[in-house]
Amino acid sequence: MQTPDTNTATGLPAKPPMSDYTLRARTRMPHARAVASVREALQEQGFGVLTEIDVRRVMKDKLGLDVAAEIILGACRPELAHRALSSAPSLAALLPCNVVVRETGEGSTVVEAVDPAVMSQLEGHPEVASVAWEARRRLRAALDRVSQEVA
Repeated sequence: MQTPDTNTATGLPAKPPMSDYTLRARTRMPHARAVASVREALQEQGFGVLTEIDVRRVMKDKLGLDVAAEIILGACRPELAHRALSSAPSLAALLPCNVVVRETGEGSTVVEAVDPAVMSQLEGHPEVASVAWEARRRLRAALDRVSQEVA
């Protein structure tokens, strides 16, 4: 049975499209330098990088495709993760925070991080909202540092 709040193609509840679910920065640094700068900026904000995925290499190895340089860093600030997981254990499926460093081909590099505030919209616990806003503030500071750095 379809209702006005149902997507007719999937039968799933319709949701408004998310227009902004990442924090973004742009820099003129070459990709490799930007990756190093992002790592430093994350560390300054108390994040460690737990995972790294080289998207270019994966696409080449698995699909034979040549794509622009792109790295996905899985960043975590353990005390924030602990607070969030203590309040809502299922949030583990959304961790760590992904930070993408992508070559644009336009002489710049884009850095994007998933906006932790989006996670707080999925879980109504007040502690999750507090953690999300703290993580957001720290990620924003890291991205701002990268965007202000000279190539």
